[in-house]
Amino acid sequence: MDRRSLLTGIFAGGAALALPAKVAAQARSLTPGQSAIVDIARREIARAGDNLWQRNLAAIADFGVHSATPRFDFVNMEKGTFRSFLVSHGSGSDAEHDGWLKHFSNVEGSNATSRGAYVVREWYDGQYGTSIRLGGLDPDNYLAEQRAIVMHEARYATPEHVQRWGKLGRSNGCFAMDPRDFKNALWHLSGGRLLFADRLGIAV
Repeated sequence: MDRRSLLTGIFAGGAALALPAKVAAQARSLTPGQSAIVDIARREIARAGDNLWQRNLAAIADFGVHSATPRFDFVNMEKGTFRSFLVSHGSGSDAEHDGWLKHFSNVEGSNATSRGAYVVREWYDGQYGTSIRLGGLDPDNYLAEQRAIVMHEARYATPEHVQRWGKLGRSNGCFAMDPRDFKNALWHLSGGRLLFADRLGIAV
């Protein structure tokens, strides 16, 4: 069995596990914002086509929302359930460091976040510990691998950091998460699923 088949099997099983009851309950009454996120996830999964290995789960990063707000929505497409997490944006997208993303960039060395659809690939041990590779699928993010734009954990992406500073710290363009939440990305998002990032400004 090759690595891709193995990863696909592992994550298909992991994603099939039942979510906590308090999360599953959300499926019965989605807010208008949550419904909008589901529609975006459905649209982007269809647009990504065969670039994805799995379509049962997707992540939408809404950088139109302040960094102190959970704006990284993991959507179970089969159950219609949500889990929302904090996620940082790049320093090159927020020179004033006020918690608001001002612009995107795909330029190497910009330290900015890129918009668009990504395929969430396998994990590896890197500069920030266990991280997840991302492949950019759009003209606005096709240099993601070359720029080493990945998902990783960071202490500056925690509620404690928000409580102290009123905002998250900034990455070099990567999707940095609370170490406690990052496990959700490792187990439920890796293995060929969709991540879509844009400045949406949707309140969920």
